Amino acid sequence: MGFMKAIVYTKYGLPDVLQLKEIDKPTPKDDEVLIKVHAVEATKGDCEMRSFNFAVKWFWLPLRFVFGLTKPKRQVLGGYFAGEIESVGKDVSKFKKEDQIFGSTKLQLGAYGEYMCLPASYTLVPKPSNMSFEEAAAVPLGGLNALHFMRKANIRKSEKVLINGAGGSIGTFAVQIAKSMGAEVTAVDSTIKKEMLLQVGSDHFFDYTKEDFSKSGQTYDVIFDMVAKGSYAKCVKALNPKGRYLMGNPRLSDMLRSFLTTRFTDKRAMFVFAGELEEELVALKEMIEEGKLKSIVDKIYPLERAAEAHRRVEAEQRLGIVVLSMGSARDR
Repeated sequence: MGFMKAIVYTKYGLPDVLQLKEIDKPTPKDDEVLIKVHAVEATKGDCEMRSFNFAVKWFWLPLRFVFGLTKPKRQVLGGYFAGEIESVGKDVSKFKKEDQIFGSTKLQLGAYGEYMCLPASYTLVPKPSNMSFEEAAAVPLGGLNALHFMRKANIRKSEKVLINGAGGSIGTFAVQIAKSMGAEVTAVDSTIKKEMLLQVGSDHFFDYTKEDFSKSGQTYDVIFDMVAKGSYAKCVKALNPKGRYLMGNPRLSDMLRSFLTTRFTDKRAMFVFAGELEEELVALKEMIEEGKLKSIVDKIYPLERAAEAHRRVEAEQRLGIVVLSMGSARDR
């Protein structure tokens, strides 16, 4: 069987609960692939699971049952990665050894380790040929969610789109995808994100620390809100007639209000969580290879510095996506 290095946590808490350990290397079942992980995104979701402190509170209890009431059941985090196929189960024909892939582990997690097994039916797609493993690992979370929401918004050419919280993993892809659909894009985030967001294609920028976009008098065809504490009423008010409001981090009260907005006004409010489908990841791969989309990597940390990576994500100072790279763990 052999051993491998992984970042493990056995209790909820601050980033220091993440420890580099040697654990058993997994063996693929008949319908699974064994993946040699090269890079993995350190996400805000990873940080929330590690601390069990979620920005959106309503799903706290169901998640606690899934992931462990008093301590984590799944001790290796990591949901979005790039790597290569090490071996395949006997029923797998879709992949072969050394295929370079990127994708999502769904709720199985496990990508903060040198190896992991996943069913071959999961959202696993050939890695874009024009990206490094680190750049590719930074795509699936932000890209899949952004594509899902931008398609849901049904954006048409020349429409005005505002993205609130545009500087995160999902927001940076949403800006690029909305631009590729022909939209005029306004990004809202903090001062330090301005230059990066203009570079990825934003036409306009609001610094929320200095001004409130909803008081500017501007209105939009689509507002995509990634801010968990965003104001529902302000966003809906800033929509044009037939405007669409998409909530990436909805509160329970906002979900209820969305039904009323959609039913009784000429505007639509939506929250539909991304399915992370293979077709969507293939579409992202094609957009990347055509040069329409890129991942914005803020910083790459070696695996053993996972705690530092989490601190970087939680500080909200990052300009793009934080990635863990396995190279140094293998060299030790």
